[in-house]
Amino acid sequence: MFPEACPVMSEEVRNEKPMVTVGTAITAFLEHCGVKAAFGVISIHNMPILDAFGIRQNIRFVMARGEAGATNMADAYARAVGGLGVCLTSTGTAAGNAAGAMVEAQTAGTPLLHLTGQIETPYLDQDLAYIHEARDQLTMLKAVSKAAFRVRSAETAISTLKLAVQTALTAPTGPVSVEIPIDIQSSFIPMPTDLAPLPIPVAVPSDEALDRVAERLAGARRPLLWLGGGARHAGAQVKRLMDMGVGVVTSTQGRGVVNEDDPRCLGAFSQNKRVERFFQSCDALLVAGSRLRSNETFKYALKLPEATYRIDANPAIEGRCYHSDLFICGDAALALDGLADRLQGRLRVEPGYLAELREVRQQARDQLVDELGPYAVQVEQLQALAGRNFSWVRDVTLSNSIWGNRLLNLFHPRSGIHALGGGIGQGLAMGIGAAVAAAQTAPERKVFTLVGDGGFILNLGELATMVQERANMVILLMNDQRYGVIKNIQDAVYGSRHCYVELTTPDYAKLSESLGLRHARVGDLKDFAGALDSALSQPGPFLLEVDMLSVGPFNTQFAGPPNSATRSQKASA
Repeated sequence: MFPEACPVMSEEVRNEKPMVTVGTAITAFLEHCGVKAAFGVISIHNMPILDAFGIRQNIRFVMARGEAGATNMADAYARAVGGLGVCLTSTGTAAGNAAGAMVEAQTAGTPLLHLTGQIETPYLDQDLAYIHEARDQLTMLKAVSKAAFRVRSAETAISTLKLAVQTALTAPTGPVSVEIPIDIQSSFIPMPTDLAPLPIPVAVPSDEALDRVAERLAGARRPLLWLGGGARHAGAQVKRLMDMGVGVVTSTQGRGVVNEDDPRCLGAFSQNKRVERFFQSCDALLVAGSRLRSNETFKYALKLPEATYRIDANPAIEGRCYHSDLFICGDAALALDGLADRLQGRLRVEPGYLAELREVRQQARDQLVDELGPYAVQVEQLQALAGRNFSWVRDVTLSNSIWGNRLLNLFHPRSGIHALGGGIGQGLAMGIGAAVAAAQTAPERKVFTLVGDGGFILNLGELATMVQERANMVILLMNDQRYGVIKNIQDAVYGSRHCYVELTTPDYAKLSESLGLRHARVGDLKDFAGALDSALSQPGPFLLEVDMLSVGPFNTQFAGPPNSATRSQKASA
């Protein structure tokens, strides 16, 4: 029996849209963008969004210990999955903490969405010294982002976010910041019916440009293809050209587009005199998606083949750093596919060309192995135990500069992640981001993170994040208790006056024990394989510390990126 007082719902009430906070609407939009993980630090100025994360449970939120680490994590995650990274910070000081990591993402061209809170709109931009406000924060964010926006009203929140995501993912990709005042985040609006992200435009190369470059390449007898980070999605197209006899060299960002044990690939050995002489013997160089950066070209003094052609989605790249005879503005995969279509059956590569490339590659590798001294054993054992399914994350440190950027073979275009902008202390956080990505896309993949003790201690708090998140990663901590590169520069340039380079370092065994983190310390590299095998014996984080003071020095002294005036005798051999 129904009670007489039971109300009858009107048609108007039945058709009324549910009211949600703007924070909830933003969360739902991110879910529609395919976001599976985000990184940040909770604060009073992003709680409406993170409250919605917690309620909906569709996005994994990784609780970083600092905004710089969170942004580095989101950056590495985006690089590893080949999609959008998301980080959330508070306003003012917290947004400022993220700025350095935003510079790294901007340098690397990472599609990153940085959501930062902002104070209440009635007090905004009035210079009231309001708590948590940074004067002219939006201008600061524009300086470290591809673009920066402010949500001006609850009604425009989703449209602003749609534009921000589209901007981040449109080539040339990059980080985009969005300020969202806290009163807008907590405002109620009807749940938007259209939460689909905007389409991402793709730069289609013109047939005329493809025809012109193909006509030149068709006559080449020793063609070489230089791959950068903008070609990471073009593996199939690159293979077509390689099967026609085209050789390949890569930037550090382009590593893994081609399996690095492929004898047709020179790898990232551009800064080697033998390789440079080989370049000079090539009659055509096609550069795809690379900026030909200073520290990979002897500060633009590297001698490239006389006939050089470039492909880039960014038209402003034409003529930058190096002259290009012809330029194709367009997506690298589309352009390389178009060229392969036009060159099919037309290339007549010189007999012995690829055999010569293979020999030069082996000579460059042998030279570098010789320069490692005792550490050659470590690299050999690491390669053997890592297998082929791993990610290789590197901080800016002496070991990476000497061998990490080149020697360990990579087998996937998303497997190599490093601090491209040259800032130390970002490797640990980037390793966590890569491990979160691996858990999502390739659960069996192990993440190896190469760090030095000087940079490692900079964001040491993120060790707690790594343990809490059970990140499946091995940290290779190369500990010489100093800033090794700076000391070498002081030896080379400042009369061996060693100032401000010696570092007090923690007892990492005790620190690891306090966190419940597995740890091993190696003072003799004959024990390295056993320690690494132990690290890989079970999932989760492991800190493998190499005592470089016990092992001894490298055979070469790295004193900063080489250039035309300071190439070492070994590099010139």
